[in-house]
Amino acid sequence: MKIPGSISEEHAHLHEVLERAIDEQGALGSAAREVMKALAPHFEKEEAFALPPLGMLTLTGEEVKEDLLEVISLTDRLAVEMPRMVEEHAVIVKALDVLSQRAAEAGKMDYVSFAQDLKHHARMEEEVLYPASLLVGAYLRLWRGGGGSTNP
Repeated sequence: MKIPGSISEEHAHLHEVLERAIDEQGALGSAAREVMKALAPHFEKEEAFALPPLGMLTLTGEEVKEDLLEVISLTDRLAVEMPRMVEEHAVIVKALDVLSQRAAEAGKMDYVSFAQDLKHHARMEEEVLYPASLLVGAYLRLWRGGGGSTNP
């Protein structure tokens, strides 16, 4: 199951900007490395099980049947891991606050904007993407229980 392209592209862009910040000298680069330290394992979890179920939203009934059990398993894992992932967001946001402050001190307003963008991204995941993934799993479980006779 593939993560929707728009989400993958956004993750790639966020990584790209953070990599540039890591290359900065002094306190700014150090703060960016702390963000990456918190963010990298979190993104790995998202890409492993939190976001792939969203790829089901654009599939047909036959395509859904192929990945049904795998996606239900992924959403079951998300349901267990979600509280921890939200806690990870809090750690990432704290690191982003430091990055934003260091970027402002260095006059690098593009990194201040980046920090705001990444905070927004985290909120969107908590408020929309994670719950949507859970709904996909719940729907597929119901659809499967009903024999999957209608198109999802």
